[in-house]
Amino acid sequence: MKNADEATTPLEGVTVITEPVADLLNERQQIDYRNQREQCLEWLLVFGKDPKKAEGYARTTVSNRAYRMDQFYRWVWDHEGGYTTNVTHDHADTYLLWLAKQEHSNAHKDNCRKALQMLYKWREHEHGLDEWEPELSFSTGHKTTAPRDYLTREERGLIRRAALEHGSVPSYGSLNAEERDRWKAYLAQRFEKPKSAVVPADWEKANGWKIPSLVTVSLDAGLRPIEVERAVTSWVDIENAVLRIPKEQSSKNTGHWVVGLQDRTAETLDRWLEQRKTDPKYDDTDTIWLTRRGNTYGSAALRKVLRRLCDQAEIPYGNRQMSWYSIRHSTGTYMTREEDLAAAQAQLRHKSPETTMKYDQAPVEDRQNALDRMG
Repeated sequence: MKNADEATTPLEGVTVITEPVADLLNERQQIDYRNQREQCLEWLLVFGKDPKKAEGYARTTVSNRAYRMDQFYRWVWDHEGGYTTNVTHDHADTYLLWLAKQEHSNAHKDNCRKALQMLYKWREHEHGLDEWEPELSFSTGHKTTAPRDYLTREERGLIRRAALEHGSVPSYGSLNAEERDRWKAYLAQRFEKPKSAVVPADWEKANGWKIPSLVTVSLDAGLRPIEVERAVTSWVDIENAVLRIPKEQSSKNTGHWVVGLQDRTAETLDRWLEQRKTDPKYDDTDTIWLTRRGNTYGSAALRKVLRRLCDQAEIPYGNRQMSWYSIRHSTGTYMTREEDLAAAQAQLRHKSPETTMKYDQAPVEDRQNALDRMG
């Protein structure tokens, strides 16, 4: 049990206002900064590691990471030309890219990345802001930086095919009574309803276009998880095969975006939008995709979708960071390869071309082909 002193001074031993900050900020700014810092650091000590279990980080961990968070804030102020506590995902991604170019050890860079993850975890849980997944990682074994794992060309095709086959069942009319009874039991379990409540419309629902449209649009547009969550029907322009994302709904809030889609993707999305009209859970929302329980898709739910498709397509992922960002990173890598950085920047909706530069690398299969040509 904590003693009385610890209870009244929860941040004892943790520097809230560093000397560089004291030199940079005026009195009112320092009070504002201190207030937010204390809220963040106290939350990390009590809840940071596992909010549901009220398990916090060790005091030494918070103390060490607090200074690195402070360095990040000062970097933002320098690049924004003044004090702010509104640090965005774009700030974090650009900071990691800047950090990658500095002459520091990869261990230091990785610790800075972990500090940012702690900061944005607090912002997500306590302020309802979006989850941040860093687009760069630092290897502590050797001095390299790289984007997260991505799907290869072959894997993109396999995932697209698996999405079209996802959850498919035989047509209702093609089954005899015994076969139909077995499939009714399967659909009852899948849709979490009594077997007696399964009707022919459930067969059509099982062969729906939701997952195919979600996956194919993400493969083309490189949608971030937060963009899947925010996607609304007004973004869709089927006739021109594009998504039109207004500034106020973009994940970075930096400008309007027009994102190209393949014609076949637009057709898949069109079919889903027509089918979507028949599902009651979409009656009061313009969100394009909802889970079976009527929730928006978050990172965890999307990761489950992708891994189910990987299992179906027999794509191994045991030693890979397989998340929805794997789709996005594959889009960036191959768009850069097929076109150029400018095309990838526009398609991925990057504010800064520097953020897109990490995709300017030869995919592994291209390097393997080069080795074959070299003999």
